Amino acid sequence: MVTNERTITKWYKSSYSGGDQGECLEVARGHTEIPVRDSKTTPGPTLTFSTSGWAAFVTALKDGHLNAASCN
Repeated sequence: MVTNERTITKWYKSSYSGGDQGECLEVARGHTEIPVRDSKTTPGPTLTFSTSGWAAFVTALKDGHLNAASCN
């Protein structure tokens, strides 16, 4: 668990963010759990996923099981 989100570094935008899709998702590398935040509200809340939870989420998106509509 990330106890202080201000200490999270190495944020990068998702490859699915940008252009006409809106820049909406950033992920940080190098942490035990996977921190995720809205790139339009970087001081806002951060979600954390277990590595298996993040892998399941990404797989569900790629397989079309979740609606990957615009983040606006």
